[in-house]
Amino acid sequence: MRQPYVTYRDGMKEKKRIVGRKYTLTHSDLTGELFLTVGTEYAIDRISSLRDEVLGTFRNDCGLYYYVYVLIDDPTEEGRTNIRNRIFREELPGALTAIRLGDRSLFQEYPELDNVPIWIYFDSNEEQWEAYEYYGSFRQYTNSQQK
Repeated sequence: MRQPYVTYRDGMKEKKRIVGRKYTLTHSDLTGELFLTVGTEYAIDRISSLRDEVLGTFRNDCGLYYYVYVLIDDPTEEGRTNIRNRIFREELPGALTAIRLGDRSLFQEYPELDNVPIWIYFDSNEEQWEAYEYYGSFRQYTNSQQK
């Protein structure tokens, strides 16, 4: 796993705030490079019209967990929801690894974060593609060689 380029906003690098910490993971289709922005708000300015970003945040509703949002519907072309669904599902383990790797100083400060459950919301206007699924914990997505 390649190290993502990380940008901290709103003083998040210095803050050890967990709940409400917002992660925006995008990538370049040309180079394959990953870009992670960590702030108090999602980096809407980094999101392209393709809407292939991964948005995540730590939440504490009856216990701490990591919530991820992905848009399965294709905003540029109808009929590609099944393809986007397949691609997101194939790429999500790498995306979660990049988030964990990109903000590793927070995980080093709070090692218990490796054990919080990860829940993914696959958003779609079509009922067959909309889903809310458990994706394990960050422990599954740690790259032990680059901790």
